[in-house]
Amino acid sequence: MQRIIIFANGELPDIERTRRLLRPDDFILCADGGTRHALALNLTPHLVIGDMDSTGKDQLRELSEAGVPLELFPRDKNETDLELAISKAVGFDPAEIVIIGALGGRMDQSLANIALLTDPRLSALDVRLDDGVEEILLCRDQVQVRGGGGDIVSLIPWGGSVEGVETRNLKWPLTSETLHPEKTRGISNEMIAETAGIRIQSGLLLIVHRRTPSSERLV
Repeated sequence: MQRIIIFANGELPDIERTRRLLRPDDFILCADGGTRHALALNLTPHLVIGDMDSTGKDQLRELSEAGVPLELFPRDKNETDLELAISKAVGFDPAEIVIIGALGGRMDQSLANIALLTDPRLSALDVRLDDGVEEILLCRDQVQVRGGGGDIVSLIPWGGSVEGVETRNLKWPLTSETLHPEKTRGISNEMIAETAGIRIQSGLLLIVHRRTPSSERLV
């Protein structure tokens, strides 16, 4: 399996820009209320997982009529529906996981969803939160960010200082620098090409990429 799209129950700021992220061969996995986003995009999920407390009766009826399998969990559980969906996705051994609709709405949910990226099981996978406007990913070694000139890229140390930070194709380059979590040194840099590169020597670096309306390449 090449790529899994997970729909979470957050907000989509621009559904048409979200649509541009999708590919015909994506495996569509919905975390409970994220089903609404898939259906709004005229997608039939391959699997829906969760306690179904955020999925409406009409949506459940539509899923049933389409023969979509549901993997049900009790409402009283230790994991969020998105965490369950990520665990399921990892079991399929995909090359890439894109989580759509993980931000917006409740701040606690947004922060928890970002924190899920630190799961050690994801360290060998390309996993990103994305809604077509913003994408969020972790750099453990080196990553590429694809977008366009003028896009905003912020580098945020996660859980401690990040050493040996080097960047390529950002307006204000970093060369063998250390970023500290209590400082804002890495905020609001800008891309000067369609691809930017970030490399680190140690630590976890959270990357927030905000696309400008003129960005032509989203994925």
